[in-house]
Amino acid sequence: MSLIGSLAAKIAAHYDDRTPVYYAADVVLFTRSENLPHVLLIERAWNPHKGKLALPGGHVDPGETSIEAARREGTEETGVDLAGAELALVGIYDQPDRDARGRYVTVAYTAFLPGMPVATAGDDAAAAAWVPLRAAYGKALRARLAFDHDRILFDAVQKHPGLGHRPHA
Repeated sequence: MSLIGSLAAKIAAHYDDRTPVYYAADVVLFTRSENLPHVLLIERAWNPHKGKLALPGGHVDPGETSIEAARREGTEETGVDLAGAELALVGIYDQPDRDARGRYVTVAYTAFLPGMPVATAGDDAAAAAWVPLRAAYGKALRARLAFDHDRILFDAVQKHPGLGHRPHA
C-alpha cells in the first residue's frame, strides 16, 4: 500500500464511528455414560462470567474458519481432541447484548462423541467436566450458564435425536 493509501486508511479508521463486531465460535459436545446423556462444560476463569459454567469456545483467529476455531477452542479448553469429530452447525447467535465486552457474533457447532473422553481444563477454562444433560438443563433454566449458552445448549440438543427435548422455561 502506498504512503497516501496508508494515511487515508488511518484517517478513515479514526473517523469510523461503527462499533466493532467480534467473531467467535462455540462447540457443544455430547456423549453418553451409563446410558445418560452428558454435555461437556467449562468453568470460566476470567470475566465476564468468571466462575460460571459455559460451553467451550472463543475468538476466531485470523486465517481460520469458525469450524476450525470451534475445534481449536474446544480442544484447548477441555483437552478433548476434536480433530476427527464430525461437527454440525447449531446456529449463529448475534443478539447485540449477548456479551458485556462488546458486540460478539458466535457460530455454534455440536458433535456427539463416542465414549467419554477425559476432560482437562486448559487455556482460559478453570475447570472442564462432563455434566449430565438433565443437570445442565437445570443450571440453564436458572440462568447459571454464561452468556446465552442456555439457548445454544437447548438448540444443540435438537440436533441429536434421542438426547432429550428442549425443556419448558
